[in-house]
Amino acid sequence: MTEHASRQNTSFPSGSGQAHGYLALPPSGSGPAVVVVQEWWGLTDHIADVTDRLAAEGFVALAPDLFGGRTTHDADEAGQLMSELPVEQAARDLGGAVDFLLAHDAVTSATVGAVGFCMGGGFVLMLAVQQDGRVSAAVPYYGVGPAVPRTYEGLTAAVQGHYGERDDFYPADDARAQAEQIRRESGVEVEFHFYDAAHAFHNDTNALGTYSEADAGLAWSRTVEFLRARVV
Repeated sequence: MTEHASRQNTSFPSGSGQAHGYLALPPSGSGPAVVVVQEWWGLTDHIADVTDRLAAEGFVALAPDLFGGRTTHDADEAGQLMSELPVEQAARDLGGAVDFLLAHDAVTSATVGAVGFCMGGGFVLMLAVQQDGRVSAAVPYYGVGPAVPRTYEGLTAAVQGHYGERDDFYPADDARAQAEQIRRESGVEVEFHFYDAAHAFHNDTNALGTYSEADAGLAWSRTVEFLRARVV
């Protein structure tokens, strides 16, 4: 019989309030923890699917809902949702997600990994800087948006990035400069991978039409291997 991940909507403390998200447990019932950070489309079926895929690989995965249940497939509306998102509130929600996972009975790791896409890639780097050692692996995919850190001093997480050589939203040369900045300011292990692809190449449902199956598959296999080695 094939084992399947267990999945559920959940809530967790965020500052003085409550945040919500999508939680997926591995078939074994326990494993290391990973936070999944959404794109500017919201906590869509695609992000839930990514969370499920991580659970199928043995992780306890949680995708916080940063937009409070709102999703869209319209780029203009997505840009508006991102611009209206208070970065401080999102930071609290993501920090709450780390707290929730590290206290969860199903989590076997002493640290958390973080994977994010587009807007979520920027938040992954911000979360890793803020969490002071509790995030041990940060994986931004073509990270952009208001949460991209200005400095990486104090960062302790290893970083693996995935970027498109034909990305019009975040040019590859800017990503290379970012990788060098992270190395210079933090001294952590940094590996950025570049693909002959455009922005959002990992999203097989994206409205931009830029999904690349081969590049997405390679990036995903690298991500899973990286998380398994560093989230302990």
